[in-house]
Amino acid sequence: MSKRTRRNHSPGFKAKVALAAMKDDKTIAEVAQQFEVHPTQVTEWRRQLLERAADVFGSGGAPAAAAPGVDVKVLHAKIGQQALEIDFLSGALTKAGLLSASK
Repeated sequence: MSKRTRRNHSPGFKAKVALAAMKDDKTIAEVAQQFEVHPTQVTEWRRQLLERAADVFGSGGAPAAAAPGVDVKVLHAKIGQQALEIDFLSGALTKAGLLSASK
């Protein structure tokens, strides 16, 4: 019997399988057979859905740990640097006759 290669399932697929397992119309084994995954995996995804379902309706819809902090000062400095570069290049191209003075 040949070994099956490792598969990576998308979060959407996992959610679909877990929601199918939550319904009471099929057993875990039937859901696993339908989606061609192991019953233990279906049980794990179902457990994760139950544990994290409250996070969906929490503040902002996403866990606070997942959102990295943004340093606004660094972004403003980058914008300023790019504005200076654009002004410099615009002036140089205008002097060279490669860019018209009117915008």
